[in-house]
This record gives sequence, structure tokens and C-alpha cells, in this order.
Amino acid sequence: MSLHAYQQARTFSETPRTTEYRLISEITSVMVRARDAGLAGVALMPALHRNRELWSTFSTLCLHDANELPVETRSGIVSLALFVERHTSEVIKGAETVDELIAINRTVMEGLAMPPAAPVARIN
Repeated sequence: MSLHAYQQARTFSETPRTTEYRLISEITSVMVRARDAGLAGVALMPALHRNRELWSTFSTLCLHDANELPVETRSGIVSLALFVERHTSEVIKGAETVDELIAINRTVMEGLAMPPAAPVARIN
């Protein structure tokens, strides 16, 4: 089976949660490897760039009215994205480490790995 066929099959079988988990996992792994290789500050830019893009995308998606996540969850994601943006700048300056960004991603991954909550019944 060709790589393209495998990727196409995966696209059809993955849920959005699984896709988000996989993407965050890949990006987090890159940051961990960069950190473990002793990279810091500007040298972390390639690893941090994808993480910054990921959180920017999550934030943008949460701002759309069509997003079906609860408002509290959406605002929490936007707040996290703003924190990630600010903290990333501090990591690049060498004023902070990448560890907190890794911890945030891992916490989100733990949440995505849990079964989704059952829908709440609405009483009209």
C-alpha cells in the first residue's frame, strides 16, 4: 500500500479528537526532542513554530459561532492560545523554558484521550 493510500485511509477512520490528539502528540514530541537535545532560546524556533500555529488555529476555530463546543471550553482554549503565544516569545528570548508548553500540550492530550462526556439532556 502506498503512503498516500495509507494517509487517505487514516483520514477516513480518524475522529476529530483522534486527529487533534495525534497532531498535538507529534508537535509535543518535536519540542521534547529539541529540549532533550539541549536546545534553548532561538534554537527552539522550528519546534515552537508548529506549536504556535496549532494553538493559533485552535483559537481561530473557537472564535467561530458555528463551533459546537461549550462557550466556557472555547474561551478556555482561546485563553490557553494567548498564553502559549506569550510564553513562546519568552522561551525564544531565553527568559523561560519550553517545559510549560510541553506540560500544557500533555494535559490537553490527556483530556482528548478520555471518552467524550455524554450529552446533557435539555428540558424545554
